[in-house]
Amino acid sequence: MKKDEMLPGRRTFLRVGACLGAAAALRMLTAEDTGVPERKAARAAAGPQAAAPRLKSTAYRLEPMTAEAPTQYRTALPPVRRRPFLSMPQLGPDTMVLTFDDGPDPRYTPEILRILRDHDVRAMFFVCGEMATDNRDLLREMHDDGHVIGNHSWTHPLLIKMSREAVRDEMTRTSEVVEEVLGERPQWFRAPYGAWNRNSFQIGAELGMEPMGWTLDTLDWTTPGTDTIVRRVQQGAAPGVVVLSHDAGGDRSQSVAALRTYLPRLMAAGYRLRVPPKRR
Repeated sequence: MKKDEMLPGRRTFLRVGACLGAAAALRMLTAEDTGVPERKAARAAAGPQAAAPRLKSTAYRLEPMTAEAPTQYRTALPPVRRRPFLSMPQLGPDTMVLTFDDGPDPRYTPEILRILRDHDVRAMFFVCGEMATDNRDLLREMHDDGHVIGNHSWTHPLLIKMSREAVRDEMTRTSEVVEEVLGERPQWFRAPYGAWNRNSFQIGAELGMEPMGWTLDTLDWTTPGTDTIVRRVQQGAAPGVVVLSHDAGGDRSQSVAALRTYLPRLMAAGYRLRVPPKRR
């Protein structure tokens, strides 16, 4: 056989050898990159879990690092509302909510708490920070009696006339003093004068609070007379109604006297006075 007739076979042999060598090198590189020996990887591919060998959970820290610690719950932030809650029909039929603003005031709040306690009724108290920090014992008494403590700003300003930073300061300081005294922050907020804007809704939500308005304003702050306050509450009574009264901010003796009269009447009429449940 001639020499030049042997060249094509020889070239083919060399090419095949080169390809086999490259394939072996590629397998070696792949095994090194994955950290899996070549032979073990081949055996794993033969079984039902052919995609990849199983990894221990510690390889990617899938096990919690605080596995022995007790479960911790955090209150989910509420959505940013466009309007406050004006009524609470979700609390059940024939249910009403009593709310008191501006306190706590040592002249009137203790008697309101006593009346509520005598009738085993819970209410919502929207406190001003400057009042709460000076009357921490009353704040604790409210909490111990099972009442809901809400945020009513620090100094009761007109929030819609204030900068975003000033609104945040008013709301944050009040939540902080409540948390300092009670160990938990308020979950409800009421804008002074019922004047809401986007800033108050957004900042309230960021601080974990829902906005609460009211259905029935007793206008007790105008001191219209005890009988007038009582009549307004009785005429406005209906399922889901949220009643606005005050326990501070001026002479609230009429508010106290009116509560003493209309509360047992509401209960005799079949109304249940309740508060919103605490959110997790």
